[in-house]
Amino acid sequence: MSKSKAPAVPSPSSSVLLLSPQNHVLLLQRVKASSSFASAHVFPGGNLSSYHERDVPAGGSKERHVDGKAYREAAVRETFEESGILLAKGKNGRLLELGEDEMVKGRREVHGNKVRFGDWLESKGGSADFDGLTPFTRWVTPTNVPKRFTTQMYVYCLPTSSSTPLSDSADGQDEPPEVKIPTPTPDGGLEHTTARFLPASAWLRLAQEGRIILFPPQFFLLHQAAQHLDALSAPTDYASISRKAVSQGELDSRRQRLLEFISRPPAGEEGGISWRDMCISPTVQPPRTGQKRDDGRNVLGLDRPGPELEAEGSGRKGLKSQCVLVEFKKDGPRRVAVISRSEAMDGNGGAKL
Repeated sequence: MSKSKAPAVPSPSSSVLLLSPQNHVLLLQRVKASSSFASAHVFPGGNLSSYHERDVPAGGSKERHVDGKAYREAAVRETFEESGILLAKGKNGRLLELGEDEMVKGRREVHGNKVRFGDWLESKGGSADFDGLTPFTRWVTPTNVPKRFTTQMYVYCLPTSSSTPLSDSADGQDEPPEVKIPTPTPDGGLEHTTARFLPASAWLRLAQEGRIILFPPQFFLLHQAAQHLDALSAPTDYASISRKAVSQGELDSRRQRLLEFISRPPAGEEGGISWRDMCISPTVQPPRTGQKRDDGRNVLGLDRPGPELEAEGSGRKGLKSQCVLVEFKKDGPRRVAVISRSEAMDGNGGAKL
């Protein structure tokens, strides 16, 4: 009897849910020829690089599945390569601002491994803003998928905008002008074809209408972010976002609520851990009755962290109270939705959770 093939070792990667000054979220569309997430809309991010990050956690080590410097370096580097937005600060403590030609040349050289990202950044008088990255779950690809990742997700908030670029301070001197945030641009078709900021709820609505492809991790995290950033009338009523202008004070309050949410365990989760430390390996749940759901979608359980973390006894886990519905089609996941555990268990074809 032949032995079953061992699951692939998850490659370490980072991804960033990047908030614009208006609390919109950046998504990039992958090229059709991509070996992973083809044509899908994704957060900026990618694999850790032994050339750029050097100290990449070894396979089998506990550090492989823990937030650390190498993951943060990759998050900043990949965001720059893929969108042209540099999450770095200059010697004055403000976001580093460079000329367009410098940025274009830097993206090309860093992506082509002509220069180490850290060395290039230092030569421009900047340093990566690691402290601005807030961990927001880790996702480990299930073992039934040939290409697996252990992806550290982060949130990064670009400075919010006020109504005027200059204001008079108490001593009569103008405050420094607000940081100019570059318009995100794709990488010339190397990996992405478009780059755009939209409200989290707008991205979710586009996915539900079948106009874009969002994989379950992206859909799930956008859903969580929308609850705090978009003032929805109901958790899944993504069309209810107001089109009225939002003050800078309210923008700051909303992102602060999101960051506080991330720092706490989910409500109602017995012995739960915070969203910062949560680790999720989504798994298809078999129906209790042996029959498929009436709508033909699969239920993904989010409570397990993946075999690697279970084996090491880290105590990390995922989320029990929520599940994801999804229909897997040839062109990617469709009809994705976030539902409660009780909803997933109810009705014909309810999941065995």
